[in-house]
Amino acid sequence: MQRATSKGFRLHIGFFGRRNVGKSSLLNAITRQTVSIVSDVPGTTTDPVEKPMELQPIGPVLFLDTAGVDDVGALGAQRIEKTRQAIARADIGVMVTEAGVWGEFEEKLLAELRAHNIPVLVALNKADLCQHTTDQIARFRQEKLASVLLSATSGEGIDAFRELLRQTAPDDAAESRTIVRDLVLPGETAIFVMPIDKEAPKGRIKNLQVQAIRDLLDGDSSCVVVKDAGLKRVLDNMKTPPSLVVTDAQVFDEVEKLTPQTIPLTAFSILLSRLKGDLVAQTQAALTIDELCPGDRILIAETCTHHPIEEDIGRVKIPRWLEKHVGGKLEFTHVKGRDFPQDLSSYKLVIHCGACMWNRQEMMSRIRECQRQQVPITNYGLVIAMAQGTLERALAPFPEALAAFHRAAAAKAVCAAAELAPQAAKRNAVLVN
Repeated sequence: MQRATSKGFRLHIGFFGRRNVGKSSLLNAITRQTVSIVSDVPGTTTDPVEKPMELQPIGPVLFLDTAGVDDVGALGAQRIEKTRQAIARADIGVMVTEAGVWGEFEEKLLAELRAHNIPVLVALNKADLCQHTTDQIARFRQEKLASVLLSATSGEGIDAFRELLRQTAPDDAAESRTIVRDLVLPGETAIFVMPIDKEAPKGRIKNLQVQAIRDLLDGDSSCVVVKDAGLKRVLDNMKTPPSLVVTDAQVFDEVEKLTPQTIPLTAFSILLSRLKGDLVAQTQAALTIDELCPGDRILIAETCTHHPIEEDIGRVKIPRWLEKHVGGKLEFTHVKGRDFPQDLSSYKLVIHCGACMWNRQEMMSRIRECQRQQVPITNYGLVIAMAQGTLERALAPFPEALAAFHRAAAAKAVCAAAELAPQAAKRNAVLVN
């Protein structure tokens, strides 16, 4: 059976607009399926509806049909919040409105989509029922805002809408982002160290590990998969050393002891930081661990919603390692899924999971929000490596991130020297006298 492309590797296309403008009808028309319930009653769509499909020539996509963001009442406010979460993860935003209707509401929605750096196209629906204004179309053209007149019910303009989607999609949308094959050349071999612990899905291996293996195969490279206990045997039996060793961050210190310095070594979660987030920025954030003091508040965010196990990495292991590193108790807050505080001002640091099930746009939206509030955000693997003193080794395959690490270390050394200089001068003065 062919393995379906996971949501995190699909191009996310979100449908946004007022209630009852035909967002659900348009989704049904573009997919040629009854994906969303259609009704003349405003507010029929509540939680976002997801529909994965292959949209050629773009490739694997995930359509998101959202509730109208002009909803009212307490329940409406909850629906609007769900829609805003969908905006944060959209790679393309489709603004659906009725032909001839454009006002302050649409302007605010357009501004919010643009604030997230999301390419936007406008679907002027119900063209068979409503008159459009040439002035509005002229304005769209002047602002280079893609738009199309269509009717989701009659099918008019649907082919033109598909073509606009194709033009709006990133040039590399049909190609999976490189995970590891740029670090392992064709014909070379990597070793993946994958401990089978309580957190590993029963009967399966983690999604990123599957995608990384496929990535190497696509690059005409090979891969040896081994548990941590078998790494030494595999290294001893290889005639040619591997070009790269990738391990679970939780056993990085153990794997490092077995891996010669001549062999590049990193962690799956650090690959995720590069793939889904901003490795340089998250590296710089990890270095702020040295500035933490007992009593500081730390936010730990995990996208998965599995039930925590006895030695859960986010709730048990990372807090334990950090408190040992800091030398005192820290205050931890944990959130799951898409729950995330709006006000981060009380936190010294946000530690995020690798977001293996999210697309990059959603993770970058969260990173940008933390940066806007001037709160550093890093990820699990970088924190573990920093706390264990192995971060420099783990960043060696990534020159830009390693350079950021060295710059920060040099700046820290300068600050330490500046703090010690007055004390040294005072001692010298005493000796002279």
